[in-house]
Amino acid sequence: MHFEHLIEINSPQTNVNLMVPAFSREQLWQGLMQRVLAPGRFPMGPQSCDAQEREPGVYAREIVFGPHVMKDRVECEPMKRVRFVPEAHGDTTPIALTIQVEEPQAGHLLLRFTYRSLRELSHEEAYFNDYRHNAWLHNDRDMVRTLRQWLTDGAL
Repeated sequence: MHFEHLIEINSPQTNVNLMVPAFSREQLWQGLMQRVLAPGRFPMGPQSCDAQEREPGVYAREIVFGPHVMKDRVECEPMKRVRFVPEAHGDTTPIALTIQVEEPQAGHLLLRFTYRSLRELSHEEAYFNDYRHNAWLHNDRDMVRTLRQWLTDGAL
């Protein structure tokens, strides 16, 4: 399974009109690192997250959602990409997420979200792909909306 979408962060047209503040690449990266180190700050975030840096830019995390505990590994390539690789959990196929910062022209920032299953999905899991894709898209939009609010509030 592979699902991918782009979210525009800084649009050249929007920036000219000053409708929303523009992110610097550094501010955007700071926001992405909040998703790694403090995901509970985001809407629908976990109750807690313990992140331990195992080597430069590589974190082992334990994330608590009520009675559910998930573990993952996060690989960060500063200012470029973050990759979340979950450990297997029960019978569910783990799905990795990569968030890549793209800049097709100076100041025009995009985030590319790529979801890939780490093994073949069962027929039952594949049945829910449309729901899954929709939920991921909404979650990623909520993350960007939160980052925009933090930028406006001076929290980035």
